[in-house]
Amino acid sequence: MSERPGPAHPWPAAYGERMRQLLADARLAEASGDVPVSALVLDASGRVIGSGRNERELRHDPTAHAEVLALRAAAERTGDWRLEGCTLIVTLEPCVMCAGAILAARVPTVVFGAWDEKAGAVGSVYDVLRDRRLNHTVEVWAGVEADACAAALTTFFRSRL
Repeated sequence: MSERPGPAHPWPAAYGERMRQLLADARLAEASGDVPVSALVLDASGRVIGSGRNERELRHDPTAHAEVLALRAAAERTGDWRLEGCTLIVTLEPCVMCAGAILAARVPTVVFGAWDEKAGAVGSVYDVLRDRRLNHTVEVWAGVEADACAAALTTFFRSRL
């Protein structure tokens, strides 16, 4: 995509603070060989109701992305698959699978850090969350602490060379 839609900086300060916390958590995924991506779900009052980090390698599960695990935890905690009024915050732009899960859970707001030029589905390659043809659209805050999030991923992949 040539133009990335969505609100531009400045983002709410709380999103930056949460993203910095997620970056610290994402590093824990590296211990199992997973890509350092972390996510959390906040309820309408800003309380964390679900969190997850990439665990594909750890679980041997292709669906164990940070976003999916955070959504599952939030749904279990609330006792409802509808996460209306919640916010998902993640260190990397969600992929198509995760964007689908976000839409299915009816999450109204997504905040992400680094852009994913190869698999991103929130403005880079696709823009699934804001596709008006679908039954649910999402407010997106993109690029929150993007440089720090991208640096963590770059460091991880360079260490694998």
